[in-house]
Amino acid sequence: MKPVDTMPHRRRNPLTGEWVTVSPQRTARPWQGEETAEASAPTNSYDPACYLCPGNTRATGASNPNYVGPWAFDNDFPALSDAQATPVQSELLSVPGGAPELFTASPVTGRCRVLCYHPDHRKTLSTLSTEEASAVVALWVEEVRSLRAQYQWVQVFENRGAAMGCSNPHPHGQIWAVDSLPNEAVKELAQQEAWLDAHGSVLLQVYREQEAALGDRLVLDNAHWTAVVPYWAVWPFETLVLPKRHIEHLDGLQPDEQRMLADLLGTLMRGYDVLFNTPCPYTMGWHGAPGTEATPAWQLHAHLYPPLLRSASVRKHMVGYEMLSEVQRDLTPESAAARLRDAVAGVMSR
Repeated sequence: MKPVDTMPHRRRNPLTGEWVTVSPQRTARPWQGEETAEASAPTNSYDPACYLCPGNTRATGASNPNYVGPWAFDNDFPALSDAQATPVQSELLSVPGGAPELFTASPVTGRCRVLCYHPDHRKTLSTLSTEEASAVVALWVEEVRSLRAQYQWVQVFENRGAAMGCSNPHPHGQIWAVDSLPNEAVKELAQQEAWLDAHGSVLLQVYREQEAALGDRLVLDNAHWTAVVPYWAVWPFETLVLPKRHIEHLDGLQPDEQRMLADLLGTLMRGYDVLFNTPCPYTMGWHGAPGTEATPAWQLHAHLYPPLLRSASVRKHMVGYEMLSEVQRDLTPESAAARLRDAVAGVMSR
């Protein structure tokens, strides 16, 4: 057994510059904490009470079309407002009498979109066919192409399952497009540009090539894409999805890359469901380069964060030391990758 499998240590995330504490010896500790009810999938293809099913009326009174494929619309309750709709002056956000260095605020504007993946209420990315998932990828591409021409950052994401705060089980994701760079984008941009300056290469391209050669954390690989449990993973079964060529944005994908991405995501999601024997909850999101200017240091990638730890009913909590000092994990990324790789292999052999 390698020391890394039993010895507490820290690992650095080169994409953010942050560290994670790994404590593999803690996997043997007994569990007497919270156990949540296992997730269950909808059983009906249509739910008359669902705000996202075709033909239904949403909370605002708007009616959904009888869509037959992926469909997108502006969120009825957006977290951000369009600049033209609600112009805000910076001075209106100031704190009278407060030092500007201590009470800093600025306006933020943007657009929030909802993307329905499929009209069937029971479907998820793990149960869509490759053709159906390809249509979802094509909608991501179309939305990103349109939104990034207007906004600095375009965040495609999906929260699946009540454990991740999803209030509607209908297969859907979201896009938030904002006029400024959020925290994670700032960190990733700085680290990727620093790597390019120092090494003359693209950080995540070099990382993917080395992970593919090493194999310890590799989960899934096809002609155009690779999925790994990253060396610095925070969540127990976190994965990172990377293209095999340098691509800055989702709208840079060629048709064969879109199809192979749909195939990889479907297989990976089914692997998660098999591993935990339940519709696995997760948050998944794409990070593309900010703005419209070329960003040679940036490599398109997706983060996938499932919260489950030991089983479908035991999840990882970010509390205590994680909130106050540094994120920590028990299961090593190598062990997690091996288990997820076996689950994916079972899916592929069916």
